[in-house]
Amino acid sequence: MLVCDGCGQPLSSEAAAAAAAAGRHPRRTHPGRQPRCPLRAAAPGCDELRRQVEAAPPEPGPAGAECPLCGKAAGRELEAHVRARHGRLLGAPGTDTGNGEQLYECPMCSLTCTNIQILEEHVDLHLEEQGFSEGGNIRDLELAQRLQMEEDKWQRSEEEKREREEFKKLQRQYGLDNSGGYKQQFLKNMEREVDRGRMQPFEYHKRKAEMMECLAFGIDDGKTKTSGVIEALCKYYQNENKDVRRVWLSTGVDHFHSSLGDRGWGCGYRNFQMLLSSLLQNSLYNDCLKDTTLIPSIPKIQSMIEDAWREGFDPHGASHFNNRLHGSKAWIGASEIYSLLTSLRIKCQIIDFHKPTGPMGTHPRLFEWVLRYYSTDNEGGAKVVCTSKPPIYLQHQGHSRTVVGIEEKKNKTLCLLLFDPGCPSQEMQKLLKQNSDGTSLKLLQKFVGSLKKKQYQIVAVDGVLSLEEKAAAGQ
Repeated sequence: MLVCDGCGQPLSSEAAAAAAAAGRHPRRTHPGRQPRCPLRAAAPGCDELRRQVEAAPPEPGPAGAECPLCGKAAGRELEAHVRARHGRLLGAPGTDTGNGEQLYECPMCSLTCTNIQILEEHVDLHLEEQGFSEGGNIRDLELAQRLQMEEDKWQRSEEEKREREEFKKLQRQYGLDNSGGYKQQFLKNMEREVDRGRMQPFEYHKRKAEMMECLAFGIDDGKTKTSGVIEALCKYYQNENKDVRRVWLSTGVDHFHSSLGDRGWGCGYRNFQMLLSSLLQNSLYNDCLKDTTLIPSIPKIQSMIEDAWREGFDPHGASHFNNRLHGSKAWIGASEIYSLLTSLRIKCQIIDFHKPTGPMGTHPRLFEWVLRYYSTDNEGGAKVVCTSKPPIYLQHQGHSRTVVGIEEKKNKTLCLLLFDPGCPSQEMQKLLKQNSDGTSLKLLQKFVGSLKKKQYQIVAVDGVLSLEEKAAAGQ
């Protein structure tokens, strides 16, 4: 016997059973039976039943229930939410427009359509757009990361290139670029003079032969030396310069200036020659300098510094030059002068004025220290004091000079007297003239406001070391 799955009543035929299975449950399926509303106890006719079902309130769902299709919590309105949002997915028809057309709402943007196929195509576009957007975001991220990596790589490459160029520049600046030393520069500059017509070929060969001879013996050729300046200054201050209260001068010093072979990098070596010229005139240092009776050439001084390094003096400084100076244009400073003097058993000290001590970046304490150096043990009443003190090596970034005295003006201001290896012999020899009016003296004078480098170092000689003291200094 055939039974209706919807109401449990017997069916009269297989056609009725098929109609019931398809959801069509007309009154004629069960003739003589009034349909009952499943939501109410009343048993109206079919039209009335349809109105009651549509008008009946939805049964309350459990509190906090979520829609199984979209995950949005609908609470007690879950059934109404499912009907309104997902009726098509459940096989329910859309909303009736009142003129026989059904409306279908897009679950993603609330668009309503009258054609279910158009709505399906519309939803597919949503899904494709979402997938493209997600994929596009991933591709954009990968592209951005790749571009950033390329940018970082380029920046590292440029930074390395800049560092290499700066390193080469510093090597050239400090004579560490393996471009040769004094001899090579001397010959190159003489060849340039010949090419420009400033030197005749026979003079080139003559000076080349003289240079090679001096280098072979390790002595300076004396062509850049000016002697007698200290003595001339002593006479000048005794007779002239009314605004000077007192002046202290070092012992005799020969001035040496840079030549074709060391122009641009030889100031440290030339200042050592000046200092050594003074020590050679002082009998106190005869024993220390018994093997150095003549002023050494610059390549010889380089070899002497290398010998000091081999004895253990200033290993850190030696490593900076890779333990080699000879044959290079390497600059030297206060540390190399100190090491060389100490290796000769000459007692000296380095004083570092590492920051300005006066207004506008000046160094008044440097001037005060020099005054104490020269005035100690020379407290006489004479206006001009020719002391037994050697000159002072003065170093700052990029250059060095030699302090040969200090003036104290009547207004108590101080003025250093400096020999500069950059000053040519022609200018220095003007100081030797008896009728000098003091104009040339300005080449030597440096007031407090003239020395404004960030840092200064001085090397001051102060006696002789014993063999034990020298050995201790080299450890």
